[in-house]
Amino acid sequence: MEILELLRKEILDFFSIQGLIDLIRAGNFSAFRTWGGITTALSPLIPFIVVLEMLMAFAHHKFSVAEYKISFFIYVFNRIVGRYLSFGMVAFCIGLFSPLTLLKTALTWYWFIYGYIVWEFAHFIYHYLAHKVRLFWCLHSSHHAPEQMNLSVTYAHFILEAPYADFIRTSICILAGVSPVMLFAIIFIDGTWGGFIHVGENFMKDSRMGFVGKLILTPSHHRVHHARNPLYMDTNFCNLLNIWDRVFKTYQPEKTDILIEYGITRAINPKNFLDVYFGEFYYLGKDVIKAPGLVNKFLYLIMPPGWHHSGNHKMASVIRNEYLENSSKTNDRTLS
Repeated sequence: MEILELLRKEILDFFSIQGLIDLIRAGNFSAFRTWGGITTALSPLIPFIVVLEMLMAFAHHKFSVAEYKISFFIYVFNRIVGRYLSFGMVAFCIGLFSPLTLLKTALTWYWFIYGYIVWEFAHFIYHYLAHKVRLFWCLHSSHHAPEQMNLSVTYAHFILEAPYADFIRTSICILAGVSPVMLFAIIFIDGTWGGFIHVGENFMKDSRMGFVGKLILTPSHHRVHHARNPLYMDTNFCNLLNIWDRVFKTYQPEKTDILIEYGITRAINPKNFLDVYFGEFYYLGKDVIKAPGLVNKFLYLIMPPGWHHSGNHKMASVIRNEYLENSSKTNDRTLS
């Protein structure tokens, strides 16, 4: 019976519905007019869409257990090993940096817009570094390993990525004056949208969202971010607002004539948990061991993935620039 109770609790935790059940049982419907009640009511949204997405794939005879297996295995593994790491890091940063905040903000709509722009900048910094620093890429690569896009991918993260990400994002926001109350509201909104943008084609075939896609980052933009096509490499780092991708020239809309290829560029077994979860650490270790001299060993840790001490670099920026250069030459020849 204890096993069944544990299973029931895990299912309720996955769907985030225990809080909703408690509110309904208590008859405290006025709570739904508060921020806590709203978040409690909306938290089950992404898990339920995951299940709906799987049912739609099954109905269209496109369902594959392999597409979801590793992502859910990672979810279970992370639940067991590090359930409280992320929240603990947020709380630690709030306590550490609150006395050092550069300005004071209030709970008003205009300060909320300011806070969201700051949060998006902080998210951009974390996400950019996750692709440009080899050691951080080892933490982030599990999220890019799946070779199909669906909502289960939102659960596929290395256990230490959340604390690293939240240290950067929370520190920047608190130092910039975003109040903790406002920060938690932003994290909830951004986390919900950040889950939704992983929605697969079984649920939403064309996810460009028309005019809306020019203002915010849509699932279409995030599909581009998860692609290994040369044009799409290391683009669309933002989560909801595309301001900073445009500022730093990493914004890339989806091209209708380019079929997205998901996954990472190295040979990988996307059905093998050890390869998906620890593979990048293994190959980083091999490069560090083989590298001549302490300087090169250290550089392998901090330089972008694909950097090589011999100068024969295969970094995403090199591959993308070569692709753009070749495309430009092809277009010139076509016009002439």
